[in-house]
Amino acid sequence: MKAKCWKFGDNINTDEIIPARYLNTIDTKELASHCMEDSDPNFMKKAKAGDAIVAGDNFGCGSSREHAPIAIKAAGLSCVIAKSFARIFFRNAINIGLPIFECPEAAEQIREGDEIEINLTTGEILNLTLKKRFKFEPFPREMQEIIQAGGLMNFVKKKMSVA
Repeated sequence: MKAKCWKFGDNINTDEIIPARYLNTIDTKELASHCMEDSDPNFMKKAKAGDAIVAGDNFGCGSSREHAPIAIKAAGLSCVIAKSFARIFFRNAINIGLPIFECPEAAEQIREGDEIEINLTTGEILNLTLKKRFKFEPFPREMQEIIQAGGLMNFVKKKMSVA
């Protein structure tokens, strides 16, 4: 997984990821068009499919709405790297198949615009711009399978069809 990085700070809450004024829709394309709008009004004009968000502590704090990770995934962003995640955001992200990585050292040192490469299996982030390598704890095999399946529901459907 290769990505260009967009940098955000600490305590980015779910209202900043997808403002509440857009929660009257379940259209994922509409949600995606407003992703990170209250943190950076021009974010979706600059970000491209495959890019990554890098943030500080407590990313995804606030409400428990699933719309926040859905907006990120629907925007085509490849992943979120942060120092830490709000626990409900963490669960919601995995449940919808959005890769997220807790790596404080990477979150601190990666700069906006840096190009990175992530290996989900080995738990490594390589900053291609700075030529630095960072380690994170890889997800257990089953969580990796949930992400690869595109979320928990797809994972369960796949398991049920095999049984």
